[in-house]
Amino acid sequence: MDKKTLIENLAREAHEKGGFNGAWLYAENGEIISTGAIGWRDAENTLPVQVDTIFEMASISKMFTATAVMLLRREGKLSLDDEYTKFFPEYPYKGVTIRHLLTHTSGMPEDFDTENWVAPIWNNEKRIPACSEILDFIIASGEEADCAPGERFEYTDIGYCLIANAVEKVSGVKFEEFLKKNVFEPAGMKDSAICHTRRDGRPSDRFARNMVLDDGKYVPSDVSEQSAGYVVGSDGLNGCDYLYTTVSDMLAWDRALREEKVLTLEEQKIVFTPFVLNNGENAGADEDDGYGLGWFVKTDPELGLIVNHSGGMPGLATWFERFVDADRVIAFMNCRDYADVRAYVGFESGLEAIARDKEPDPVVSIEDIAIKNPDKSDWENFLGKYERPDEDAEFVIDELFMEDGELHANAIAYGDEVSFRLYPLGENKFCRKQGYLELTIGENCLKYDDFTCKKR
Repeated sequence: MDKKTLIENLAREAHEKGGFNGAWLYAENGEIISTGAIGWRDAENTLPVQVDTIFEMASISKMFTATAVMLLRREGKLSLDDEYTKFFPEYPYKGVTIRHLLTHTSGMPEDFDTENWVAPIWNNEKRIPACSEILDFIIASGEEADCAPGERFEYTDIGYCLIANAVEKVSGVKFEEFLKKNVFEPAGMKDSAICHTRRDGRPSDRFARNMVLDDGKYVPSDVSEQSAGYVVGSDGLNGCDYLYTTVSDMLAWDRALREEKVLTLEEQKIVFTPFVLNNGENAGADEDDGYGLGWFVKTDPELGLIVNHSGGMPGLATWFERFVDADRVIAFMNCRDYADVRAYVGFESGLEAIARDKEPDPVVSIEDIAIKNPDKSDWENFLGKYERPDEDAEFVIDELFMEDGELHANAIAYGDEVSFRLYPLGENKFCRKQGYLELTIGENCLKYDDFTCKKR
């Protein structure tokens, strides 16, 4: 099995079909099997992505925040079971421990979201709030906890921001400096740092710009009207994001863990153990065994322990996975919104198959599965406004219309207005390119997800 050629072909095919624009690395036993780059790191297609391009990692940063806690624990400066109020007495939720925050089981209100906090500040005040201000936001909300600590798993960035503040308070140094001295330098991660590129500027032109699709064109996420409020406004946070690194540095991180340069194997065992909820179930258990301290954890019957984390922000998607027992590593960093979700998933699942010694499936795009030359005679009957299914629905189809002879939809997605083409899968079935949404259009009604919406 020529894994190097398979991965290179996979990356090229995914790029051609709008699914991947970035850099990748796959290694076994510390030896690189395949690494490369494809696409562009700017919106104008003038700067090619290279293997040493530096990417924002988004939530993959969480594993480093958890590492900082473990190092302070080693020094006896905190315990995983210390309540957060030990460090910040004004924190309003009692019984929440450092461990709860690291495992997304604090029970804080579900609608606590960094975007809800930072975007209005940037949009209204043109100010990037500091991470230290997040406690004021929580207190000012006056909201009660959704549930008791340890009751359920609810993934959140805010918990990790709180942890970063605790790391600073306990260590007496800035979070960025703590990680540089105690993690990146010992691990040999020479191109890695916690950076705030919208607040402080990009240190070099090796840094990729994250790019979003805006009316069919790629634009930097920090200038896009739809994403700038969140992207720029959140740039002062720590703990949940803002590690910038390369694919080779992520391999160095894997080797540093294996060689106990930062965390001992006993400490790693703690980090890779899923948190157990109050009901006895593992937190975050779905396809995985559960969520540990900054890592998703799973056990493969053939390959043993596997730990991973993804990262996502407007204009970027990242993935890092360690096959702990089999000694294999996957790292990839994508700095453009995928134009076709199926091609992106095909790239990711193809890498996973190769890492498991299996042949990858061909990368499939929407154009590959959509009906060619469909009968459009009934499409005029589909046009018009449709009722909203649920006031709390995060995704709502508002209207169907024709443009350039093709069926399109206007929708409200997570508060933003979006328009997209619908591709025919069957006589009355349609799907979109950037998502898996499927619509079934009946007589004066529209069905998607679990909703049936009548035409207005």
